[in-house]
Amino acid sequence: MKPQFYKMSGSGNDFVIIDNRDGSMNGFDLPEFIPAVCSRSVSVGADGLILIEDSDTGKADFKWRFYNSDASEAEMCGNGSRCAARFAYLNGIAGERMKFETVAGIIEAEIKDEPDVKVQLTDPFDLRENFELQLEEEKVTVSHINTGVPHVGMQVEDIDKVDLMKYGSAIRYHSEFAPKGANVNLYEKTAEDTIRVRTYERGVEGETQACGTGSVACSIFAVNAGLVKSPVTVVTTSGIELKVYLEDDKVYLEGEARVVYTGELWSEAYKY
Repeated sequence: MKPQFYKMSGSGNDFVIIDNRDGSMNGFDLPEFIPAVCSRSVSVGADGLILIEDSDTGKADFKWRFYNSDASEAEMCGNGSRCAARFAYLNGIAGERMKFETVAGIIEAEIKDEPDVKVQLTDPFDLRENFELQLEEEKVTVSHINTGVPHVGMQVEDIDKVDLMKYGSAIRYHSEFAPKGANVNLYEKTAEDTIRVRTYERGVEGETQACGTGSVACSIFAVNAGLVKSPVTVVTTSGIELKVYLEDDKVYLEGEARVVYTGELWSEAYKY
């Protein structure tokens, strides 16, 4: 069997997406399969892998299982959710407006002018702003929120000069956020109602080209600090923009969900 897949990119955050509604992937050893397929240069390469499955409750069009590139399962992914929604639309699984189940809860999505997709994320919680965190060599001021997955944000003045890998690994594994850890974001206001964001992601253990839930988290921090107003334009590391809407206690994320290519996985793509 050669699994059929889509390679998709949400503002530079890239994913392998497979339709598993027939259960064809259930016989695969996912802890081995996923890191192999997500490995760059020797296989497809991706930040994560998404399996599309039938809804468990019947209250949604489908369910997803989202995995980071190390095969750890994540509760939510903002950019991945937009890609999953467009995949479902293109494959006749759902219409232009849809709902799908995630570990974080039911996500609503709308296909806009393709390739743009707008998703309503689950309600953020566990907001803690502007508290000090003791690192090995210094104290830093950070904020925390869960936007489907936990995120820590640091406001900086020159985002390109800050060592994201240094702060990312130190904060991601900090006891304050144990046992699961947190994603770590740097953000900087660059123009009216515009911020730049760089993200260190759990499971990838490095900087990704974009992070939807991280962009939402930093937008909330920046709006609460009076730096920007909604809708917030977020410039990601890839240079591709996302739009974050904070409306009536609801959070929306809009941006492109690009189909890069489709194909089938030969065994040497995941057995090597």
